[in-house]
Parts: sequence; C-alpha cells; structure tokens
Amino acid sequence: MLRLKELRLRDKKTQKELAAFLGIDRTTYTKYETGASEPNLETLNRLSSYFGVSIESLLGNAPAKPEKKKGVQIPVLGEVRAGYPMEAVENIIDYEEIDEETARRGEFFALRIKGDSMEPRFVEGDVVIVRKQQTADSGDIVVALVNGDSATIKKLKRHQNGITLVPSNAAYEPMYYSSEEIMELPVTILGKVVELRAKF
Repeated sequence: MLRLKELRLRDKKTQKELAAFLGIDRTTYTKYETGASEPNLETLNRLSSYFGVSIESLLGNAPAKPEKKKGVQIPVLGEVRAGYPMEAVENIIDYEEIDEETARRGEFFALRIKGDSMEPRFVEGDVVIVRKQQTADSGDIVVALVNGDSATIKKLKRHQNGITLVPSNAAYEPMYYSSEEIMELPVTILGKVVELRAKF
C-alpha cells in the first residue's frame, strides 16, 4: 500500500498541495491515499522525487526514509597553520564530502587546522571547508596567503588603508598589513571558510 499519507504528514503537506503538484483534482489524490485508485508509473516517479524516497519506499516495500543525497568529494590540502603562516603545501592529504547543492555554489577545497591561534572556535586537527574567492568582507573567516607561499586562517578586518588578520586566541597578536604591504609581500585571500568540521 502506498505510504502517501505517512510521507505527506511527515513533510507537513496538505492533500490540496499534493494534488496541485501532480496537476490533478483533490478527489483523485485522495483515492491514491486510500488505495481506491493507483497512480501510474510517471506519477509514482514524481511522487518519489517530491518526497525524496525510492519508489520501493513509496510503495511500502522499504522504510520511508529520505534517500541519502549524493555528495561531491573535495580535497583536503596541505595543513594550514592557525598561528603563524606556514608554507602552503598543496598536496592532497585526504578528502571531505560536500553536498551537490553546496558544490554548485562555487569551487571548494578543505584545509586542516594546525596550531591554537583560532581557539576556542577552531581546534588543531579540525577541518575547514573553504570556498575559493579572492575577496571577502570584514568579519569573514578567511584563508590568506602571505608572501605567496604561506597560508594562515584568521578573521578578516578591513581598514581604509589595509587589513588585519585577527586570531581568536588572545595570546596571539593581530597581524596588520598596510595597503603597500598587501601589494609588496603580497597578501592575498585564498578563500572564505564556510564550514567547520570538528574532529574528535
């Protein structure tokens, strides 16, 4: 028997909403729920996609749990030091998975935290998911390159004539770079941290 009612209530939908989605009248939809009528294969496919379950689950042949969304593997690059800049070695040391919806929003990579300058928010061994971008707003957590080959993760604070890379740990001093130093060293933004994955 179809699990339409169970799934509809799970998702807090009305019969009217489901009927509108399928392009049928409410009476016809009600018959699907009561078993008085059976939907064709095309309708079953639409319903399974709508609820995020397999047709087997929809038919009651398997638990009505949402299917796991497909993920996209992104590389974990050489460790980034959350303390003082270290050599940014872009060798792949591991992989992390992000969902497809996130992956469509840009190009991503991951970096592993090393050091304690961003504690308590970021702890050594944690992995951060980073969206590649060369600009960021004041207050964003960024991965910045200093001297072209050093990477550091810090909170970005913008000024009229420069930027400050701010640690979370008060034991570390903020790193200020003037507009001239930004150009000369250079100091560039590699990406913005969009997710923290704590490792226990």
